[in-house]
Amino acid sequence: MNELEDSIETILKTGMYPRLFSEKLQIIPNIKEVYESALAFYESQILSDDELLRNGAYFSRIEGSATNHYLMCAGDPVKVPDYASSRLKSFFERGIFRTGYATHGLFPYRGKFHPQMVKALLNIMGLKPGQTVLDPMMGSGTLLVEASLMGINSIGSDPSPFCSFMTKVKLNALTLDLAPLQQALKNFRNLFEYFSELIGASIPGKKQKFKTSIKINATIEEKLRSLDSDQIRAFLDSVGSGKGEIYDFLLLAYLDSVGYSERSSRKAPIEQFRNILERYIFVTAKIQKTIKEKNIPLANAKSIRGDSRNIPLVDDSVDGILFSPPYSFSIDYLKNDDFHLRAMGCDVSDLKRCMIGLRGKGLREKYELYVQDMESTMSECSRVLRRGRYCTVIIGTNDSQLSKALGVPKNKVVGLHKMLIDLASNYNLVPVRVLPRQISGMANTMRVEYIVIFRLA
Repeated sequence: MNELEDSIETILKTGMYPRLFSEKLQIIPNIKEVYESALAFYESQILSDDELLRNGAYFSRIEGSATNHYLMCAGDPVKVPDYASSRLKSFFERGIFRTGYATHGLFPYRGKFHPQMVKALLNIMGLKPGQTVLDPMMGSGTLLVEASLMGINSIGSDPSPFCSFMTKVKLNALTLDLAPLQQALKNFRNLFEYFSELIGASIPGKKQKFKTSIKINATIEEKLRSLDSDQIRAFLDSVGSGKGEIYDFLLLAYLDSVGYSERSSRKAPIEQFRNILERYIFVTAKIQKTIKEKNIPLANAKSIRGDSRNIPLVDDSVDGILFSPPYSFSIDYLKNDDFHLRAMGCDVSDLKRCMIGLRGKGLREKYELYVQDMESTMSECSRVLRRGRYCTVIIGTNDSQLSKALGVPKNKVVGLHKMLIDLASNYNLVPVRVLPRQISGMANTMRVEYIVIFRLA
């Protein structure tokens, strides 16, 4: 074997990761995409060993010691019922280090962040415990949960009351008393009957309107006045009157089960509710165990209803911004959340007028308003961000819709990330890195989104 052949063989046997990372760093399992390897490399260069142990996203061990992220994810994956499809089971198994940990699995909100990616980006942006990060389009609150676990204070804003509700439940679940939840699971039939009577029962495979609406922030006593059920009254009394956090947790599980029943008729709605409640309790207990054993201090997280075009914060007040705007008008979030928003008594038509990507009538008008709204958002981000700090935006492009809206061939469509970069340049936001990321589960809408990291000059 000559010298060249020997060199090739050595390179091939060694592989890529030992050349990217030192021997003391053990990469997390299931890294398959280029952007993940890139984020892991940046983490290894930016964080100290202690920081990687506490908050690293893409490493399982540092000099033999397990990272907090690995401990949060390791063990049994999220519980799914036996009748669940092999595709669903495989999704949770593959996503154990990406999405299926902490309280991120409470409610499968469409288009949400990948928590592991969010964790890495917070690290790469240089955010440290005690500093503050903003998500002006928080959706289901992924960033707030992740930042809280990392010791980073966070503020999340969204015009949707259901998004605020989801976020609050996920944050509260990090410290929620587990005993009442276990009791609730034993009484799932009574709970199901209670919520069905109060809100409306789900019809398998079919959408429906509500019998009534509920107030999310109402106390248990107020809810009980609308229902004459000795069984459920006794149960909720045993939980403890006025414990709104427990009630909200159970309510989110019920709303989740209704949405699932609308999409699938494989199991009776009451069985859907039991299985979803069981999964909620499982993930809550799992993350609480890690928090307690590793003595992880949770940071402050504040969820507010608001508009990204008019962020209710003073100038130069946050240390970082991370968000994912609507993919133009490719996803109608209000249509997806219609059941839940109406359950909360929300005027969907009124809410639509302030949702970025949904304003306007025709495709052309929707696009033009989207660009205007995103420019206002980037202007606000520049205003509230401290100089020299980073703003990261994750955005995809729906080529088919934009092609129709702009009247140009699909291969001539300019990606929304490029439009965003042009807009941001007007507000001293300079792009320092653009990473493409493949999208799974949305092949008919878009295949690639871009991670764009700006620095405020």
